Amino acid sequence: MNKSNKLLAAAASLALGTAPAIAQEKTGEPVKSVVLVHGGFVDGSGWMDVYNILKKDGYKVTIVQNPTLSLEDDVAVTKRAIAAAEGKVILVGHSYGGVVASEAGTDPKVAGVVYIAAFAPDKGESVSSLIANPPPGAPVPPILPPKDGFLFLDSVKFAASFAADVRPDLAAFMADSQVPWGVAALDGKVTNPAWRVKPSWYLVASEDRMIPPAAQRQMAARAGAKVEEVAASHALYVSKPAAVAAIIDKAAKGVSK
Repeated sequence: MNKSNKLLAAAASLALGTAPAIAQEKTGEPVKSVVLVHGGFVDGSGWMDVYNILKKDGYKVTIVQNPTLSLEDDVAVTKRAIAAAEGKVILVGHSYGGVVASEAGTDPKVAGVVYIAAFAPDKGESVSSLIANPPPGAPVPPILPPKDGFLFLDSVKFAASFAADVRPDLAAFMADSQVPWGVAALDGKVTNPAWRVKPSWYLVASEDRMIPPAAQRQMAARAGAKVEEVAASHALYVSKPAAVAAIIDKAAKGVSK
């Protein structure tokens, strides 16, 4: 297995610590602002149905459009969105967006962090370090060899690996509208993970073929997150928007009490 094909075959045998997150004090006021952070290979448009549900429920929602060139740039873009949001914020990250949320989530305006089938790295960890040693039998995402410092998924195999439960025509559109994911972004290391200082929630996709569910559960346990599971692909934010919106709503209400 070459290096590019190993990417995202997250190891179920991750060397995860057991230090629990340190819960932030309750805000005492309703948290009604949500910031959504997308992962690699895609942009923020996949959040549309989650956005619509949250808006209907009275939340003010911002969808971050990260360039996914480097972790530093993506954190800067996300922090601008947090700064512009009204009041306290629930910060939500999908996949690589969990790395961005882990780094940006220490912002004082962030009341809690929600991981959606996401990487939840500890200090000094990156996507690259978390996926360095995939165990035998782990699903191997169809990542093409890097070109000019960027990665793409094989569009023919995109649906099966990333969006198996997404409507076929939409999965095809997602495959053909991929955003180049910078290798530098995968190497970006978290300095102070938000889950160590903020309450966190984690929604596991039990049919994920990008980040193995076992690895998701381990990261969630290490973070001391409140965990829920849904039978869904990696693109659960597209295929299961109600479940995603529900855990975000629980997070917002959880930090408000």
